[in-house]
Amino acid sequence: MLDADLLATLPTPAYVYDLDEVRRSHGLLRAALPAASELYFSLKANPHPAVVGTLRELGCRAEVCSPGELAVALEAGAEPADILYTGPGKRDQDLLDAIKAGVTWFSVDSPYGLDQLDAVAGSLGAQVRAILRVNDDSPVPGQSLTMTGVASQFGADAAWVLAEPGRFGPRAHVRPGGLHLYMGSNSDSEATLWRQFEQSIRTAHRLVEATGTELELLDLGGGFGAPFARAGVLPVFDELAGRLGTALDEAFAGWRDGSPVVAFESGRYLTATCGSLLTRVLDAKRSQGQQIVVLESGINHLGGMSGLRRVAPIVPDLLVGPGAGEPVAGTVIAGPLCTPLDSWARAATVPPLAPGDLVVVPNVGAYGLYASLVGFLGHPLPDEVVVAGGQVCQRSRIELSRRTVPTFE
Repeated sequence: MLDADLLATLPTPAYVYDLDEVRRSHGLLRAALPAASELYFSLKANPHPAVVGTLRELGCRAEVCSPGELAVALEAGAEPADILYTGPGKRDQDLLDAIKAGVTWFSVDSPYGLDQLDAVAGSLGAQVRAILRVNDDSPVPGQSLTMTGVASQFGADAAWVLAEPGRFGPRAHVRPGGLHLYMGSNSDSEATLWRQFEQSIRTAHRLVEATGTELELLDLGGGFGAPFARAGVLPVFDELAGRLGTALDEAFAGWRDGSPVVAFESGRYLTATCGSLLTRVLDAKRSQGQQIVVLESGINHLGGMSGLRRVAPIVPDLLVGPGAGEPVAGTVIAGPLCTPLDSWARAATVPPLAPGDLVVVPNVGAYGLYASLVGFLGHPLPDEVVVAGGQVCQRSRIELSRRTVPTFE
C-alpha cells in the first residue's frame, strides 16, 4: 500500500502505478523461473509506457498482439528482433506494419496463418520466423481460464499437427522456428503451474520427435496468478525453477545454451500489485434497507470485462483511512454510469462512507483501466500517476477523441 499522505495529494479518480513494486514483482518471478530462460512481458495486462519501459530495462522481451501494443513496445525501447507478435487473428496491414518495423517473430495458429504471413512478408521481400501455437489434447485441471484442450481460436490442435505435419512446414518467406504452448491463466498454485508446464514440455518433445520441427524458440506461456482488486500478496513459487530445469534437461539437452531458447510469458504477475485505483464517494444513501455507495469509478474504470470472464468478477476491497467506523454488511457499491449494470458489488462489507471520502482499490495494475469499458457513456478517464521511490514522477491521462477520416466509395 502506498503512503497515505501521498495518496491524499493525488487527483481522483486515478490509477497509481508503483515502479518499485514492478521491480519487486519481476524479481520474484525471475527467481521462480530457470535462470537460462527468457521472460516476455504481455503488454495486454498493462501497456502504460513507464511500466513497459521499466520491464524492458529489467530484461523482459515484449509480447504484443495489436498495432497499439507494438507502438508502445517500440517507443519504450524494445528491440524489434526481441518482440513476439501473437494473437489468433491478424490483419494483413498489422503484419505489414510489424515487419516494416523490424519484427521477425510471429506466433501463428493455423496453416492459413502461415500462408498469410508468407504473403505479407513476400510482398516486402522479407524473411520472418514463426512459432506454431499448439492447442494441446487435454487441459490441466485447476486453471481459472482454460486456454487449451478445448475448441479454441488459439492454436492448432496437436493431433492435427501430428496428422498433417506438411501443412505446418516452411514457406518461401516464413521459417517455422518453434512452438508456443499456453495452457491456462491466473493460477496461484505451484502444483497446477508445474503440471501445465510439464505437460507442455512433453507435448513439445513429442511434436519435435514426430515432425522434425526445427526448435529455435519454445514458448511455454505463463498463467502465474496474482490478486485482483482485493488485498493480498503475490504467491511465491519456491520449487518451480528447479523442477522446470530438470524436465527441460531431459527433453531438450541444449536448452541451457540456447538450443532452443526457452521462454515464459507474464502480464498479470508482473504488474498486478503495482497498481491502485483511487476514487471518491459521490453519493451515499439507504435504499430498501441497504447502504448504497456511488463512486466516481465504475465498470468504465475497472472490471468492465468481468462479464466476458477475462478478469475475475469484481467484488473489490475498498481500503479507507483510520477511524472510518465499523464495516457494514450488505452494501451496494455502484459507479456513476446511467445503468443498473454499473455495479461492483451488491452486498459488500465496507465501513460507513460519505460523499467526498477517498477509497482505494488495491492490486489493479493488471487488467485494470485497460480492461474496462472506457468509451461507455463518455465519462472522463482516470489520471495515470507513476510513482517511484515514494515520489510522483509522471502524470498523464488518455483522452478519447473523434476525428474525421476520408470516405471511400
